[in-house]
Amino acid sequence: MSNLYDQILKKEAKIGIIGLGYVGLPIALAFAKKASVVGFDINAERVELMKKNIDPSAELESSDFENSDITFTANTDDLKDVKFFIVAVPTPIDDYNKPDLRPLLGASKIVGSVLKKGDYVVFESTVYPGCTEDDCVPVLEEHSGLTYIKDFKVGYSPERINPGDKEHTITKILKVVSGCDEESSEIIADTYKIIVEPGVHKASSIKVAEAAKIIENTQRDVNIALMNELSIIFNRIGINTYEVLEAAGTKWNFLKFSPGLVGGHCIGVDPYYLTYKAEKLGYHARIINSGRFVNDSMGNYIAKTTVKKILAQGKNVAGAKVLVMGATFKENVSDIRNSKVADVVKELRSFMVDVAVADPHADSDELKHEYGFSLSDITAKTYDAIIVAVNHDDYMKMEEVDFKNLMADENGIFVDVKGVFKSKVKSLHYWSL
Repeated sequence: MSNLYDQILKKEAKIGIIGLGYVGLPIALAFAKKASVVGFDINAERVELMKKNIDPSAELESSDFENSDITFTANTDDLKDVKFFIVAVPTPIDDYNKPDLRPLLGASKIVGSVLKKGDYVVFESTVYPGCTEDDCVPVLEEHSGLTYIKDFKVGYSPERINPGDKEHTITKILKVVSGCDEESSEIIADTYKIIVEPGVHKASSIKVAEAAKIIENTQRDVNIALMNELSIIFNRIGINTYEVLEAAGTKWNFLKFSPGLVGGHCIGVDPYYLTYKAEKLGYHARIINSGRFVNDSMGNYIAKTTVKKILAQGKNVAGAKVLVMGATFKENVSDIRNSKVADVVKELRSFMVDVAVADPHADSDELKHEYGFSLSDITAKTYDAIIVAVNHDDYMKMEEVDFKNLMADENGIFVDVKGVFKSKVKSLHYWSL
């Protein structure tokens, strides 16, 4: 057993979490139940909320903060006593779908400024294979004046947190870990075992761990893209995609994916990190890029199909009132990052449609800042079409009569993106992917 591990268990050495968002805060609080933790974020306003036991991301309850040995801070000086750093900052893409490493490299500079001999740095942010050692380590060395492996050790352990999922939490998911050598791999594995009940899987190298994470979401992205493409084909044939999938799913080895909007920080972003790396190595990733193209186009497709169905009812599109129900990237969360509902709204507005957006979980000001539209109150007998874009529990309780009461007349269009109301809606003009 490592000396550092012993120090962490005895609270003689602190764990520092860099970045306290959807990933970092749950990790910090999980460790704080067993060890002494410093939670660092550059956003001082978020830090002040966390000091009051408030999760700015609205994922955790105030009770989750209780019985925790943790110091929340936006001051780098508070990191000087940390011996085991975990970096959990976002890794977004830019407007050209290229990796934006600024948050990651910025976090590496902060850690480097307080790094000491014998310290460990573990990265959890999703990156392309090679990023940790090729991009982050040089920054750590530059700002610390220390030498990689000789003076400090680095590892990679990809986050697997699923926002809104109360079952598959940080403590319940098998953790993939890796280190720069055998010693670091063991220490990092032992440290994560403190909080991860199912245990760990030790990858053979940092690059293998990085690649494992990135293909988790790439695999889902490609499979959903296939379903989306099938839904476009089946729509032209005139058959319901979900009825086809129900029939095909009776075979024991049929993989059960479904069409839909693919957003969020991970699945709609991670594949671009892999294709970027592939391009750097002289290979064009055809299947992955094709999948991304299909999934990125689905918002426009849903909007255009809705417009066609409004026209089919003999109505003018310009000025037609459409209610979009749901604005977050998935059901029952407040997270609007990379929400593809925004694509639906933008495309509808390009046809001069009067669009109202409702969501019981999203923040109106945040939507306005990020996408240029705010939330609206739902009003009765108003809409020419309703699009249920996100299957929040609030909406799943509704019956056909509830939606009919919102329609301007008996010719209302009901767009059920995920096909969950197929058995409920009988008299409205129904369409789903």
